[in-house]
Amino acid sequence: MAGLIKREDIDEVRQRTDIKEVVDGYVTLKGAGLGTFKGLCPFHDERSPSFTVRPQVGRYHCFGCGEDGDAISFVQKMDHSSFHEAVEKLAARIGYELRYEDGGTGPNREEVGKRQRLLDAHKIADEFFRAQLLTAGAAEGRNFLHGRGFDRTAAEQFGVGYAPQGWDSLLKHLRGRGFTDGELKLTGMFSEGNRGIYDRFRGRLIWPIRDIAGDTIGFGARKLYEDDQGPKYLNTPETVLYKKSQVLYGIDLAKRNIAKDRQLVVVEGYTDVMACHLAGVGTAVATCGTAFGTDHIKIARRLLSDDGTGGEVIFTFDGDAAGQKAALRAFEEDQRFVAQTYVAVEPSGADPCDLRQLKGDAAVRDLIATRRPLFEFAIRASLKRHNLDTVEGRVSALRESAPVVAQIRDSGIRPAYVRELAGWLGMPIEEVSRAVGLAAKRAASGAPGTASTAGATGAGQGTTPGQAGQPAAAPPSDAPIAFMRPDPRDPIAAMERQALEVVIQNPAVLGGEAALIGGAWERFEACHFVTPAYSAVHTAVRAAGLAHAGDPVAWVEGIRREVPEPLQGLVSELAVVPLPASTPEALQRYCRDILARLFELQITRVKADKMGQLQRLDASAQPEEFQRLNRELMQLEMQRRALRMDS
Repeated sequence: MAGLIKREDIDEVRQRTDIKEVVDGYVTLKGAGLGTFKGLCPFHDERSPSFTVRPQVGRYHCFGCGEDGDAISFVQKMDHSSFHEAVEKLAARIGYELRYEDGGTGPNREEVGKRQRLLDAHKIADEFFRAQLLTAGAAEGRNFLHGRGFDRTAAEQFGVGYAPQGWDSLLKHLRGRGFTDGELKLTGMFSEGNRGIYDRFRGRLIWPIRDIAGDTIGFGARKLYEDDQGPKYLNTPETVLYKKSQVLYGIDLAKRNIAKDRQLVVVEGYTDVMACHLAGVGTAVATCGTAFGTDHIKIARRLLSDDGTGGEVIFTFDGDAAGQKAALRAFEEDQRFVAQTYVAVEPSGADPCDLRQLKGDAAVRDLIATRRPLFEFAIRASLKRHNLDTVEGRVSALRESAPVVAQIRDSGIRPAYVRELAGWLGMPIEEVSRAVGLAAKRAASGAPGTASTAGATGAGQGTTPGQAGQPAAAPPSDAPIAFMRPDPRDPIAAMERQALEVVIQNPAVLGGEAALIGGAWERFEACHFVTPAYSAVHTAVRAAGLAHAGDPVAWVEGIRREVPEPLQGLVSELAVVPLPASTPEALQRYCRDILARLFELQITRVKADKMGQLQRLDASAQPEEFQRLNRELMQLEMQRRALRMDS
């Protein structure tokens, strides 16, 4: 069994490894003084180099983002591997034999040897196929690439090759390089018949499929000739190296961009990956003959650092029925991500490769930029199945779509989609909100009638979702409440945040002589915040009161004590974020404007409620009630106008 690597061996590997040689494999370094080298940081986007390597001390440090470490930590971060794996990789690089504690061993030597032989065979085959693309017999392959907008440089960038039409071209080549038939059978590059083994890929365009470290582990082959009776695409079968459920084509090229941009774009084919990268979308990958599943998600989460602080996964699908089905299948896996998931579908149904040919690189970038949240796509797909022109159709559509909205993990975004769904259905927000709330309760309790994906908890984050097709278990009643960071694109959430920034940093604007608006504290207390995290902070502000408003430190600490522990950092953030004002006068204007907008929104909400009551009222049967509501509406309108005049 594998054991812990001895500490002295770790130190020896660290001491013997030339960190500059390791970093050179990922970053272009240039001399920057005696014993110092600099380059563009691989951990953040920058235009001028601030990433510095000092081989004498075996360390690197970025003066832009603060990342630093030694050769081991560098390999860990760049290859997204464990400490143990990074040490073993560096030890193999320098030919150092590691020792392990407690009688443990490293990787089985015989197995490592077999695996390395398979990797060597794939590397040689990769080189063979690429060389064949330049021969006269590969004209059809080059024509195919040219017809899809890929020149020789693009083919070289992605390692595209060609498998000759003969039965044993690759077989002879690898036998000539010392590989036995027993070894070649294990590669998946050969089929077996009565006369022995023969080339699996013949007369086809070849794409090397590489793992995250850049090693070729399999191939994808595209049919070129009409007399080829095989499938359009033929991939390497499952082997020791190649597990299609764990492979993403293009991951070796995209991994740094994915980690840097916190974005992963999932397309459907090899040429789509090529088109995206050449168009400037360097985060694109593709699955290899299988749906995007659990093992792919594990890879994505590692690269995205899927920890709730951001990141997005964008699926591109054809606009046809099969594409929509694939998108909804992806939605079933959405609950496994903390990152936000999106879908990008070109209206004409063109895939990224076709789109690049028809409209150019900018169109591909625009397709990704105009992505829509995956749950919005799922909601709209459910609505299309109903006749929304009838009452019965709208009710049945609500019943089907409410569980989808209830599954949105981010409790800050969910209310915004309740409002959107109400608008799409032409139904009152309150009715839609009740339906979504009921669906969420059913999902949490495991009751039937929910959607097939993992259910939503009320807070929307922090628990492990159930398996696809099973609702998530309800959190224990004494479990701490979890809050998702509010979506800054939600205008309501953005306005509530601005109001809290003003109030927490300048509490005097709410009361006393410095109050900017008459009755500001009472108005603020009466406000209804819809974003869960901001609602909790608003409640804490009211609980803290204005007693300590004159002491900024005590005021903020008082609010921090009143909020749930997960939100204490948010209170600190709201207390220190710079407000957009450069003079005291500008600050006063800004604070007044923000509070006026907050109070006007509250008035608008109350007016909408009273207008609904008025519309449902029979004026002839209840004349006094009718007059009272009209007077209150008039008073609210006067308050709204007064706010606008004050601001």
